[in-house]
Amino acid sequence: MKKFDKERVLLAVAGPVIALAVAFVLSAIVLLASGKSPFEPFALMFEQLSFSDIQVLIINQASMYYIAALAVAIGFRMNLFNIGVDGQYQLGAMMAAIVGAHVNTPAALQVPLLLLTAVLTGAFWAGIAGVLKVTRGVSEVVATIMLNAIATSVIAYLWLPDVFGVKVGNNNTTGEMYESGWIPGIPMGAAGEIYGLVLLAVLLGIGYWVVLNRTRFGFDLRASGASQTAAAASGVDPKRMVLSAMLISGGIAGLAGLPILLGDTHTYSLNFPTGIGFLGIGIALLGRNSPVGIAFAALLWAWLDKASPELDFHGYDKEIAVIMQGLIVLSVVVSYEAVREWGLRRQQRRVGAELAAGHVLGAQNTKEVAGR
Repeated sequence: MKKFDKERVLLAVAGPVIALAVAFVLSAIVLLASGKSPFEPFALMFEQLSFSDIQVLIINQASMYYIAALAVAIGFRMNLFNIGVDGQYQLGAMMAAIVGAHVNTPAALQVPLLLLTAVLTGAFWAGIAGVLKVTRGVSEVVATIMLNAIATSVIAYLWLPDVFGVKVGNNNTTGEMYESGWIPGIPMGAAGEIYGLVLLAVLLGIGYWVVLNRTRFGFDLRASGASQTAAAASGVDPKRMVLSAMLISGGIAGLAGLPILLGDTHTYSLNFPTGIGFLGIGIALLGRNSPVGIAFAALLWAWLDKASPELDFHGYDKEIAVIMQGLIVLSVVVSYEAVREWGLRRQQRRVGAELAAGHVLGAQNTKEVAGR
Protein backbone atom coordinates (compact mmCIF):
# COMPACT_ATOMS: atom_id res chain seq x y z
CA MET A 1 0.00 0.00 0.00
CA LYS A 2 1.32 3.45 -0.92
CA LYS A 3 2.27 5.88 1.84
CA PHE A 4 -0.51 8.26 0.77
CA ASP A 5 -3.12 5.48 0.94
CA LYS A 6 -1.90 4.50 4.40
CA GLU A 7 -2.31 8.09 5.56
CA ARG A 8 -5.86 8.21 4.19
CA VAL A 9 -6.77 5.02 6.03
CA LEU A 10 -5.15 6.35 9.21
CA LEU A 11 -7.11 9.59 8.99
CA ALA A 12 -10.36 7.71 8.32
CA VAL A 13 -9.89 5.43 11.34
CA ALA A 14 -8.44 8.00 13.75
CA GLY A 15 -11.61 10.11 14.03
CA PRO A 16 -14.02 7.37 15.19
CA VAL A 17 -11.43 5.76 17.47
CA ILE A 18 -10.64 9.06 19.20
CA ALA A 19 -14.34 9.89 19.49
CA LEU A 20 -15.16 6.56 21.13
CA ALA A 21 -12.18 6.76 23.48
CA VAL A 22 -13.09 10.28 24.58
CA ALA A 23 -16.76 9.30 25.05
CA PHE A 24 -15.83 6.32 27.25
CA VAL A 25 -13.43 8.42 29.33
CA LEU A 26 -15.97 11.22 29.83
CA SER A 27 -18.68 8.68 30.75
CA ALA A 28 -16.33 7.15 33.31
CA ILE A 29 -15.71 10.61 34.76
CA VAL A 30 -19.48 11.16 35.07
CA LEU A 31 -19.83 7.84 36.90
CA LEU A 32 -16.89 8.64 39.16
CA ALA A 33 -18.33 12.06 39.99
CA SER A 34 -21.60 10.41 41.03
CA GLY A 35 -19.74 8.14 43.44
CA LYS A 36 -20.05 4.95 41.39
CA SER A 37 -17.59 2.61 39.74
CA PRO A 38 -16.39 3.96 36.38
CA PHE A 39 -15.69 0.45 35.04
CA GLU A 40 -18.42 -1.93 36.22
CA PRO A 41 -21.23 -0.53 34.00
CA PHE A 42 -19.14 -1.07 30.88
CA ALA A 43 -18.19 -4.56 32.02
CA LEU A 44 -21.88 -5.36 32.56
CA MET A 45 -22.83 -4.09 29.11
CA PHE A 46 -19.99 -5.96 27.42
CA GLU A 47 -21.13 -9.09 29.22
CA GLN A 48 -24.52 -8.80 27.50
CA LEU A 49 -22.84 -9.42 24.15
CA SER A 50 -22.35 -13.07 25.13
CA PHE A 51 -26.13 -13.69 25.26
CA SER A 52 -27.69 -14.83 22.00
CA ASP A 53 -31.04 -13.10 22.61
CA ILE A 54 -29.28 -9.76 23.11
CA GLN A 55 -27.30 -10.36 19.92
CA VAL A 56 -30.54 -10.83 17.98
CA LEU A 57 -32.03 -7.67 19.50
CA ILE A 58 -28.89 -5.70 18.61
CA ILE A 59 -28.93 -6.87 14.98
CA ASN A 60 -32.63 -6.10 14.60
CA GLN A 61 -32.29 -2.65 16.11
CA ALA A 62 -29.13 -1.92 14.11
CA SER A 63 -30.93 -2.67 10.84
CA MET A 64 -33.32 0.24 11.42
CA TYR A 65 -30.53 2.53 12.61
CA TYR A 66 -28.47 1.62 9.56
CA ILE A 67 -31.20 2.50 7.06
CA ALA A 68 -31.93 5.80 8.82
CA ALA A 69 -28.21 6.66 8.89
CA LEU A 70 -27.87 5.91 5.17
CA ALA A 71 -30.69 8.39 4.52
CA VAL A 72 -28.81 11.03 6.52
CA ALA A 73 -25.51 10.17 4.81
CA ILE A 74 -27.00 10.73 1.33
CA GLY A 75 -27.79 14.29 2.38
CA PHE A 76 -24.36 14.77 3.95
CA ARG A 77 -22.63 13.73 0.71
CA MET A 78 -24.56 16.51 -1.02
CA ASN A 79 -23.72 18.93 1.82
CA LEU A 80 -27.38 18.83 2.90
CA PHE A 81 -28.59 18.33 6.47
CA ASN A 82 -31.78 16.29 6.24
CA ILE A 83 -32.87 16.53 9.85
CA GLY A 84 -36.36 15.40 8.84
CA VAL A 85 -35.50 11.70 8.54
CA ASP A 86 -37.54 10.97 11.67
CA GLY A 87 -40.74 12.43 10.22
CA GLN A 88 -40.13 10.74 6.87
CA TYR A 89 -39.50 7.41 8.58
CA GLN A 90 -42.64 7.60 10.72
CA LEU A 91 -44.92 8.65 7.89
CA GLY A 92 -43.45 5.99 5.60
CA ALA A 93 -44.06 3.28 8.19
CA MET A 94 -47.59 4.50 8.93
CA MET A 95 -48.65 4.68 5.29
CA ALA A 96 -47.22 1.21 4.68
CA ALA A 97 -49.16 -0.06 7.71
CA ILE A 98 -52.39 1.55 6.45
CA VAL A 99 -51.99 0.07 2.97
CA GLY A 100 -51.08 -3.30 4.46
CA ALA A 101 -54.23 -3.29 6.60
CA HIS A 102 -56.59 -2.33 3.76
CA VAL A 103 -55.12 -4.01 0.67
CA ASN A 104 -54.71 -7.76 0.42
CA THR A 105 -52.85 -9.19 -2.56
CA PRO A 106 -50.52 -12.19 -2.96
CA ALA A 107 -47.27 -11.84 -1.05
CA ALA A 108 -45.29 -11.46 -4.29
CA LEU A 109 -47.25 -8.24 -4.92
CA GLN A 110 -48.04 -7.19 -1.35
CA VAL A 111 -44.48 -6.85 -0.07
CA PRO A 112 -43.24 -4.76 -3.05
CA LEU A 113 -46.37 -2.61 -2.71
CA LEU A 114 -45.62 -1.89 0.94
CA LEU A 115 -41.96 -1.15 0.20
CA LEU A 116 -42.95 1.20 -2.63
CA THR A 117 -45.52 2.93 -0.41
CA ALA A 118 -42.90 3.63 2.24
CA VAL A 119 -40.35 4.87 -0.31
CA LEU A 120 -42.78 7.19 -2.08
CA THR A 121 -44.13 8.58 1.20
CA GLY A 122 -40.67 9.36 2.54
CA ALA A 123 -39.53 10.80 -0.79
CA PHE A 124 -42.63 13.00 -1.03
CA TRP A 125 -42.13 14.38 2.49
CA ALA A 126 -38.44 15.10 1.92
CA GLY A 127 -39.20 16.44 -1.57
CA ILE A 128 -41.23 19.27 -0.05
CA ALA A 129 -38.08 20.55 1.67
CA GLY A 130 -36.10 20.00 -1.53
CA VAL A 131 -38.53 22.03 -3.63
CA LEU A 132 -38.56 24.85 -1.07
CA LYS A 133 -34.75 24.95 -1.14
CA VAL A 134 -34.29 25.03 -4.91
CA THR A 135 -37.20 27.39 -5.63
CA ARG A 136 -37.20 29.72 -2.62
CA GLY A 137 -33.80 29.17 -1.01
CA VAL A 138 -35.34 27.89 2.24
CA SER A 139 -32.78 26.10 4.43
CA GLU A 140 -33.41 22.35 4.42
CA VAL A 141 -32.69 22.34 8.17
CA VAL A 142 -35.54 24.74 8.94
CA ALA A 143 -37.89 23.11 6.43
CA THR A 144 -37.33 19.55 7.64
CA ILE A 145 -37.66 20.54 11.31
CA MET A 146 -41.04 22.09 10.55
CA LEU A 147 -42.03 19.07 8.45
CA ASN A 148 -41.23 16.81 11.42
CA ALA A 149 -43.76 18.74 13.50
CA ILE A 150 -46.33 18.60 10.70
CA ALA A 151 -45.74 14.86 10.31
CA THR A 152 -46.66 14.37 13.97
CA SER A 153 -49.96 16.15 13.39
CA VAL A 154 -50.65 14.18 10.20
CA ILE A 155 -50.07 10.93 12.08
CA ALA A 156 -52.43 12.04 14.86
CA TYR A 157 -55.08 12.78 12.23
CA LEU A 158 -54.67 9.44 10.45
CA TRP A 159 -55.06 7.70 13.82
CA LEU A 160 -58.59 9.07 14.25
CA PRO A 161 -61.16 6.22 14.36
CA ASP A 162 -63.17 7.72 11.50
CA VAL A 163 -60.05 7.97 9.31
CA PHE A 164 -57.69 4.96 9.53
CA GLY A 165 -57.30 4.52 13.29
CA VAL A 166 -58.27 1.38 15.19
CA LYS A 167 -58.46 1.65 18.99
CA VAL A 168 -57.01 -1.29 20.91
CA GLY A 169 -57.59 -0.46 24.57
CA ASN A 170 -55.85 2.86 25.14
CA ASN A 171 -53.53 2.34 22.19
CA ASN A 172 -53.94 4.00 18.81
CA THR A 173 -53.18 1.62 15.94
CA THR A 174 -53.72 1.33 12.20
CA GLY A 175 -55.14 -2.19 12.56
CA GLU A 176 -53.31 -5.43 11.90
CA MET A 177 -51.86 -5.86 8.43
CA TYR A 178 -52.79 -8.79 6.21
CA GLU A 179 -50.42 -11.72 6.58
CA SER A 180 -49.44 -11.50 2.90
CA GLY A 181 -47.44 -8.41 3.87
CA TRP A 182 -45.58 -10.07 6.73
CA ILE A 183 -41.94 -10.96 6.13
CA PRO A 184 -40.74 -14.04 8.01
CA GLY A 185 -37.61 -13.69 10.06
CA ILE A 186 -34.48 -15.80 10.28
CA PRO A 187 -35.07 -18.23 13.19
CA MET A 188 -32.33 -18.29 15.80
CA GLY A 189 -33.87 -20.86 18.15
CA ALA A 190 -34.57 -19.70 21.69
CA ALA A 191 -32.85 -16.36 20.93
CA GLY A 192 -35.74 -15.30 18.69
CA GLU A 193 -35.78 -14.21 15.08
CA ILE A 194 -33.67 -11.80 13.07
CA TYR A 195 -35.89 -9.54 10.95
CA GLY A 196 -36.09 -10.66 7.36
CA LEU A 197 -35.56 -7.08 6.19
CA VAL A 198 -32.09 -7.03 7.74
CA LEU A 199 -31.15 -8.23 4.26
CA LEU A 200 -32.72 -5.05 2.85
CA ALA A 201 -30.39 -2.97 5.00
CA VAL A 202 -27.42 -4.90 3.60
CA LEU A 203 -28.61 -4.39 0.01
CA LEU A 204 -29.15 -0.68 0.61
CA GLY A 205 -25.60 -0.37 1.95
CA ILE A 206 -24.19 -2.08 -1.13
CA GLY A 207 -26.34 0.04 -3.42
CA TYR A 208 -25.28 3.21 -1.61
CA TRP A 209 -21.59 2.40 -2.19
CA VAL A 210 -22.06 1.41 -5.83
CA VAL A 211 -24.12 4.47 -6.75
CA LEU A 212 -21.79 6.95 -5.05
CA ASN A 213 -18.52 5.42 -6.20
CA ARG A 214 -19.25 3.68 -9.48
CA THR A 215 -21.83 5.80 -11.31
CA ARG A 216 -21.90 9.18 -13.00
CA PHE A 217 -24.82 10.23 -10.82
CA GLY A 218 -22.81 9.48 -7.68
CA PHE A 219 -19.88 11.50 -8.99
CA ASP A 220 -22.17 14.44 -9.80
CA LEU A 221 -23.70 14.17 -6.34
CA ARG A 222 -20.35 14.26 -4.58
CA ALA A 223 -19.03 17.00 -6.86
CA SER A 224 -22.09 19.17 -6.21
CA GLY A 225 -21.70 18.65 -2.48
CA ALA A 226 -18.04 19.68 -2.63
CA SER A 227 -18.64 22.79 -4.77
CA GLN A 228 -21.86 23.67 -6.53
CA THR A 229 -20.18 26.35 -8.65
CA ALA A 230 -17.49 23.94 -9.85
CA ALA A 231 -20.12 21.29 -10.56
CA ALA A 232 -22.21 23.80 -12.51
CA ALA A 233 -19.14 24.74 -14.57
CA SER A 234 -18.77 21.09 -15.57
CA GLY A 235 -22.38 20.90 -16.74
CA VAL A 236 -24.11 19.60 -13.59
CA ASP A 237 -27.37 21.28 -12.54
CA PRO A 238 -26.93 21.93 -8.77
CA LYS A 239 -30.64 22.45 -8.17
CA ARG A 240 -31.50 19.14 -9.81
CA MET A 241 -28.89 17.41 -7.66
CA VAL A 242 -30.22 19.02 -4.47
CA LEU A 243 -33.76 17.86 -5.27
CA SER A 244 -32.55 14.39 -6.28
CA ALA A 245 -30.53 14.01 -3.08
CA MET A 246 -33.50 15.02 -0.91
CA LEU A 247 -35.84 12.63 -2.75
CA ILE A 248 -33.42 9.71 -2.43
CA SER A 249 -32.69 10.52 1.20
CA GLY A 250 -36.40 10.66 2.01
CA GLY A 251 -37.12 7.47 0.08
CA ILE A 252 -34.50 5.54 2.06
CA ALA A 253 -35.74 7.12 5.30
CA GLY A 254 -39.24 5.82 4.55
CA LEU A 255 -37.88 2.27 4.68
CA ALA A 256 -36.25 2.60 8.11
CA GLY A 257 -39.30 1.38 10.05
CA LEU A 258 -40.20 -1.54 7.80
CA PRO A 259 -37.93 -4.20 9.38
CA ILE A 260 -39.93 -4.05 12.62
CA LEU A 261 -43.26 -3.26 10.95
CA LEU A 262 -43.24 -6.20 8.53
CA GLY A 263 -41.24 -8.51 10.78
CA ASP A 264 -42.78 -7.99 14.22
CA THR A 265 -45.49 -5.44 15.06
CA HIS A 266 -47.58 -5.67 11.85
CA THR A 267 -49.27 -2.42 12.84
CA TYR A 268 -48.31 1.18 13.48
CA SER A 269 -49.20 2.18 17.03
CA LEU A 270 -48.17 4.40 19.92
CA ASN A 271 -45.59 1.75 20.82
CA PHE A 272 -43.80 2.07 17.50
CA PRO A 273 -40.15 3.22 17.93
CA THR A 274 -39.56 6.95 17.53
CA GLY A 275 -36.43 9.07 17.35
CA ILE A 276 -34.63 6.70 14.99
CA GLY A 277 -34.16 9.47 12.44
CA PHE A 278 -32.35 11.68 14.95
CA LEU A 279 -30.13 8.81 16.07
CA GLY A 280 -29.27 8.26 12.42
CA ILE A 281 -27.53 11.65 12.38
CA GLY A 282 -25.04 10.63 15.07
CA ILE A 283 -24.56 7.20 13.49
CA ALA A 284 -23.83 8.70 10.06
CA LEU A 285 -21.35 11.11 11.63
CA LEU A 286 -19.57 8.37 13.54
CA GLY A 287 -19.47 6.17 10.45
CA ARG A 288 -18.07 9.04 8.33
CA ASN A 289 -20.80 8.42 5.72
CA SER A 290 -19.14 5.13 4.78
CA PRO A 291 -21.46 2.09 4.45
CA VAL A 292 -19.07 -0.09 6.48
CA GLY A 293 -18.41 2.62 9.05
CA ILE A 294 -22.14 3.26 9.44
CA ALA A 295 -22.71 -0.48 9.98
CA PHE A 296 -20.26 -0.56 12.90
CA ALA A 297 -21.74 2.65 14.32
CA ALA A 298 -25.30 1.25 14.06
CA LEU A 299 -24.25 -1.91 15.89
CA LEU A 300 -22.56 0.19 18.59
CA TRP A 301 -25.68 2.32 19.07
CA ALA A 302 -27.92 -0.76 19.18
CA TRP A 303 -25.59 -2.41 21.72
CA LEU A 304 -25.81 0.65 23.98
CA ASP A 305 -29.61 0.52 23.72
CA LYS A 306 -30.09 -3.19 24.32
CA ALA A 307 -27.35 -3.80 26.89
CA SER A 308 -28.09 -0.79 29.12
CA PRO A 309 -31.33 -2.14 30.77
CA GLU A 310 -29.15 -4.63 32.66
CA LEU A 311 -27.64 -1.70 34.57
CA ASP A 312 -30.92 -1.16 36.44
CA PHE A 313 -30.48 -4.51 38.20
CA HIS A 314 -27.05 -3.53 39.53
CA GLY A 315 -27.79 -0.10 40.97
CA TYR A 316 -26.76 1.91 37.92
CA ASP A 317 -28.94 4.19 35.85
CA LYS A 318 -29.40 2.82 32.33
CA GLU A 319 -29.37 6.43 31.12
CA ILE A 320 -25.58 6.18 31.17
CA ALA A 321 -25.98 4.71 27.67
CA VAL A 322 -27.87 7.83 26.56
CA ILE A 323 -25.11 9.99 28.05
CA MET A 324 -22.55 7.96 26.11
CA GLN A 325 -24.47 8.41 22.86
CA GLY A 326 -24.58 12.16 23.38
CA LEU A 327 -20.90 12.27 24.29
CA ILE A 328 -20.04 10.25 21.18
CA VAL A 329 -21.76 12.82 18.95
CA LEU A 330 -19.92 15.69 20.65
CA SER A 331 -16.64 13.81 20.55
CA VAL A 332 -17.12 13.01 16.86
CA VAL A 333 -17.38 16.69 15.95
CA VAL A 334 -14.31 17.66 18.00
CA SER A 335 -12.16 14.67 17.03
CA TYR A 336 -12.93 14.92 13.31
CA GLU A 337 -11.95 18.58 13.31
CA ALA A 338 -8.73 17.76 15.17
CA VAL A 339 -7.93 14.94 12.76
CA ARG A 340 -8.69 17.18 9.79
CA GLU A 341 -6.32 19.85 11.06
CA TRP A 342 -3.67 17.21 11.73
CA GLY A 343 -4.09 15.87 8.20
CA LEU A 344 -3.80 19.33 6.69
CA ARG A 345 -0.59 20.01 8.61
CA ARG A 346 0.88 16.68 7.47
CA GLN A 347 -0.07 17.46 3.89
CA GLN A 348 1.48 20.93 4.12
CA ARG A 349 4.72 19.50 5.54
CA ARG A 350 4.83 16.86 2.82
CA VAL A 351 4.29 19.42 0.06
CA GLY A 352 6.91 21.68 1.64
CA ALA A 353 9.41 18.83 1.77
CA GLU A 354 8.72 17.95 -1.87
CA LEU A 355 9.18 21.56 -2.95
CA ALA A 356 12.41 21.81 -0.97
CA ALA A 357 13.69 18.58 -2.51
CA GLY A 358 12.77 19.86 -5.96
CA HIS A 359 14.57 23.13 -5.29
CA VAL A 360 17.75 21.30 -4.21
CA LEU A 361 17.60 19.03 -7.25
CA GLY A 362 17.11 22.04 -9.53
CA ALA A 363 20.12 23.79 -7.99
CA GLN A 364 22.28 20.71 -8.52
CA ASN A 365 21.21 20.46 -12.15
CA THR A 366 22.04 24.15 -12.65
CA LYS A 367 25.55 23.66 -11.24
CA GLU A 368 26.12 20.66 -13.50
CA VAL A 369 25.07 22.63 -16.58
CA ALA A 370 27.26 25.57 -15.57
CA GLY A 371 30.27 23.29 -15.07
CA ARG A 372 30.07 21.88 -18.60
